Amino acid sequence: MADQQRKLEQAARAAWLAHVGGLTQDEIAARMGVSRQSAQRLVAQAMSEGLVKIRIDHPFADCMQIASDLCARWNLSFCEIAPADAPADGVSHQLAAVMEQWLRRTKPLTLAVGTGRTLRAAIARLPHIDCPQHRIVSLTGNIATDGSTAAYNVLFSLSDLVTARSFPLPVSVVLPEGDTRAALLAQQGITRVIEMSSEAEVAFVGVGRMDDAAALLADGFVDESDLARLREAGALGEILGWAYDAQGRLIEGLSNDRVASAPIPPRDSTLVIGAAHGRAKLPAIRAALRGGLINGLVTDADTGAALLDQDRAAG
Repeated sequence: MADQQRKLEQAARAAWLAHVGGLTQDEIAARMGVSRQSAQRLVAQAMSEGLVKIRIDHPFADCMQIASDLCARWNLSFCEIAPADAPADGVSHQLAAVMEQWLRRTKPLTLAVGTGRTLRAAIARLPHIDCPQHRIVSLTGNIATDGSTAAYNVLFSLSDLVTARSFPLPVSVVLPEGDTRAALLAQQGITRVIEMSSEAEVAFVGVGRMDDAAALLADGFVDESDLARLREAGALGEILGWAYDAQGRLIEGLSNDRVASAPIPPRDSTLVIGAAHGRAKLPAIRAALRGGLINGLVTDADTGAALLDQDRAAG
């Protein structure tokens, strides 16, 4: 049943791209990460299943419209929306499908990953993938403040599932003392990993909130006084540990002086896909979009619709 539902969703997606998005079969194939023949079959399946009428008669059509509207509003290069009636982990399922499409590409590429609950949940849903031609690079430190492996580290979990070469960043996300940062980042191995991350074709990052449930606080990378100072400075969200304000500008000083993560990859050459959902994360997502910190988004229909509604209300 789940496989059949997934096939229908893929058919609905292809049909929407063809009949509403106006894409050619080659463009649909590239967007969905499938062959031209598969794209053609998916569109034909949508017709035979009765999904294509005056409109695409499937809940996923609403998701495609929200994604299209978000792309237009924020000049996004990529957007995927999980259905509103999907299970609570629908976004992680959607993200896993996107990651799998990239990992199954035959052309060698560098894929960069951040950290976070949604990313880790997505990794848990990936099958084994044989892709030795790729490189997977960590954007964040893989060490917790006590020296253990970070609880929501993604790279090591992903490395267990794929045959691509992986390159960890053996530091903490946020260092306890700012004066050690320059010395650590100057080490040759760390410098090389950061350089590789800037060359990535695609990067997957979490979008964190900055309230009392902030992941940085829960994971021990900042304390309550650090968080309070960040919020006083206007911090609304964080990506890779880098705190930013409502305009998507990185906060000057404070814990940002101690972040040992790689910089967010350049959006003019890297597709940086943020994965986040939920009303509590709306301010952080919106600020990241406003500042152009991400140029791709995976979220759910409710969050996507709320982002659009907030934007219309603000206008």
